[in-house]
Amino acid sequence: MNYNAPINSWWRSHVTLKTLYLLFLGQLVSFTLALMSFTSSLIADLGVDAPVTQSAFTYFSLALVYGGVLLYRRQRLRVAWYWYLLLGFVDVQGNFLVNKAYQFSSITSVTLLDCCTIAWAIVLTWLFLGTRYSLWQLLGAALCVLGLGLVLLSDAGGDGGGGSRPLLGDVLVIAGTIFFATSNVGEEFFVKKKDRVEVVCMIGVYGLLVSAVQLSILELKSLESVEWSTNILLGFAGYAASSFMFYTLAPFVLKLSGATMFNLSLLTADMWAVVFRICFYHQKVDWLYFLAFGIVVIGLVIYSTTEKDLNPMPDLENRISDLQYQILDKENVASTNEPSDS
Repeated sequence: MNYNAPINSWWRSHVTLKTLYLLFLGQLVSFTLALMSFTSSLIADLGVDAPVTQSAFTYFSLALVYGGVLLYRRQRLRVAWYWYLLLGFVDVQGNFLVNKAYQFSSITSVTLLDCCTIAWAIVLTWLFLGTRYSLWQLLGAALCVLGLGLVLLSDAGGDGGGGSRPLLGDVLVIAGTIFFATSNVGEEFFVKKKDRVEVVCMIGVYGLLVSAVQLSILELKSLESVEWSTNILLGFAGYAASSFMFYTLAPFVLKLSGATMFNLSLLTADMWAVVFRICFYHQKVDWLYFLAFGIVVIGLVIYSTTEKDLNPMPDLENRISDLQYQILDKENVASTNEPSDS
C-alpha cells in the first residue's frame, strides 16, 4: 500500500507556482519589515527621538516615485481624496506609535507584539466588511493573543529585554497595531477593487502631509537637539529604503491573498529580529520569548489552515460608490444650471 499517495496528491493540489510566488513575496516583505525594525531600533539607540521624521522620508519617496507614475498615466483618481486622507492618517499614527516604542522597549518585544495586528484585523473586517470567521480561526487568534500575553509577562518580570520602560513600549506597540490593522484592511480593500499604484501613491502623498503637520507640532525641538552624524544619517536612509520596499511589495501580497497571508508572512520577521538582537546587540533572549513565539506560530497555523476564501461584503464598496456618484450627480446638475457663454 502506497502511503505517500495522499501526501503527493495534496502537495500537487495545494502547492502551486502561485503559492510559491506568494511565499516568496511574503518572505521579502517580512525581511524588509525586519530591516525596518532593526534600523528604527538603531536610530533610537543613537539617541534620536523622531519617529514622525523617520516615516516622513518614506512617504516622500512613495509620493515622488509613484506620483511620477500617476502623472505619466494622466489618470483621474478612482477613489475620493478623503478616503486616502483617512488611510494616510491611520498609517502615520501606526508608524509613529511603533517607532516611538523603540525608545522604551526591545526590538524583539516590538516585533512580536506586532502580531496583535491580526486580532484587530479580525475585528475590523467583521465589523466593516462583513467577514465571518469559524471557531477554529477564532481559536487560532486566541492563541496568538495568549502568546502576546507572555511577552508582556516577560517584560514586566524581567529587565525588559534591554528597554528602559518596556511596559510603556508594549502599550505603544499594541496601540499602533490598531492603526496598522485599520490601514491594512483599508489598503487591502482599495488594492483589490481599485489601482495598486494609485493606492500606494496616495498613502505617500497624504501620509507626507499628515507627517508634516504632526512633525511641526511634536518634533521640532527634538530635531534641533540632534547631533547629526554619519551613523544617524545612514540609519534614516536605511529605514527609508527598507520601508519603501515594504510599501511597494505589501500590496502584491494583499491583492493576491489578503490580510491573513500578509500578516502570517510577517511572523518570520520576529525570527530575523532575534537574529539581529543576538548578532548586533549581543543581548540575551528570555526563554518566554521563544515560548511566546511557538504559541503564536501554532495559533497562526490553525488560523491559516482553516481560512476560507472569503471576500469582503459589497456593502462598504456600494456605500463608497454611491457616495461618489452622489457627488458627481451634484456636480453635473450644477454645471447644467450654469448659464452658457453663447
